[in-house]
Amino acid sequence: MKRISTASLGIEQGSRLLFSDWADGGPMWTGQGHRESRAPVAFGQAFRQPPAVIVGISLMDLDHNTNTRTEILAEHVTAAGFDIVFRTWGDTRVARVRVEWTAIGAVLGEDEWEVE
Repeated sequence: MKRISTASLGIEQGSRLLFSDWADGGPMWTGQGHRESRAPVAFGQAFRQPPAVIVGISLMDLDHNTNTRTEILAEHVTAAGFDIVFRTWGDTRVARVRVEWTAIGAVLGEDEWEVE
């Protein structure tokens, strides 16, 4: 369990089209085997420490003639941002994917500041 001992809690949300490979014959649509798409996300304001990040697929367009094998996650989460990672493998053909994300964590309060 992540405990947040602060009076100031920050929540930031976003949406990102990761790829649209069917339009230009990209690797998620035309490739085979292990494939990965990464997208860096920078928070509008840094959290005090790495926040809890939740990612979910809000749009996924797949070829119905192949198996569906997908993985979506947040990696390299820091106070300043994270990477959205989408993976597929085998014969799966993914035309496009859009992801929604939410970050929740402690932030500096209005009366606080950091001295460097």
